[in-house]
Amino acid sequence: MYRKSSARSTGSAEAMRKLSEVPVTQPAPIMPRSDDGSAAAGQQAPLRLSRVRALPLVARHVAMTMPWLTLLAGCLAGALYLAIMADVADSAHSPLTQSTVRFAFIPAVAALAFVLPDPFRPLTQITPVPAWVAPASHLLLAAPVLAATCWVQLRIMAHTIPSDTLGHPPPIYPLIAQLGGWCAVTVAAAALVDRSRYADLTGAIAAPASLAAIALAWYAPVTHRFLADPPATPKVATIVWSAIATGALTLTCAAMRDRWRRYTRIIQRAGCLRY
Repeated sequence: MYRKSSARSTGSAEAMRKLSEVPVTQPAPIMPRSDDGSAAAGQQAPLRLSRVRALPLVARHVAMTMPWLTLLAGCLAGALYLAIMADVADSAHSPLTQSTVRFAFIPAVAALAFVLPDPFRPLTQITPVPAWVAPASHLLLAAPVLAATCWVQLRIMAHTIPSDTLGHPPPIYPLIAQLGGWCAVTVAAAALVDRSRYADLTGAIAAPASLAAIALAWYAPVTHRFLADPPATPKVATIVWSAIATGALTLTCAAMRDRWRRYTRIIQRAGCLRY
């Protein structure tokens, strides 16, 4: 019995000696949480670099999914209509009015409602790219096209005004502010519909809804005196339409935010309470 206990103690000592010879890796030190966010900034540096490298791939995806045919068709339809009306005005020796330009810009505004949706949303939602990148990039690509369309239509209207006309023509900055407000309202309507269960019908719902809202605000007696020039002065009409465009763009930014942001905030808040 003494021999068995002696052998057992010898084996235990040998096992302890072998365990002591095994190299042990020290765990990585835990970075203390600092208020200035220096540790978080060091961790976010590789993430920012990876996002920069992904920009060419994102640009290619955005350019391929952009509905160029719909946007260009709406812009060209309005310009063609205005060119025909300009030819008729030259024959009748009467210049075009800003009301004709407003009516000619409606197809471009309606086409803008089809620009926001992403046709590959189920695929882009599982990528690490924020969900607002594709629709925001579509809007950035559509902005120069709409600006060029507006410029062409204003040049067509100016071509029908005789050079020897008495007095000054009406200012165009209220018209530009109004067209910008129309575009902003349409984009906001498309962003709200795209966030609902009817995302597949974003353009078909947002285009008539935004045009109906614009027509109602334009012809309603309460708002007509602030939006139309006349009876509103050009300065008042410009300020009101600029305020409408600013509010619509703010609503668009809120609607295009990532749907998983509220979950990340909950996780971050739980981590702060834990530490």
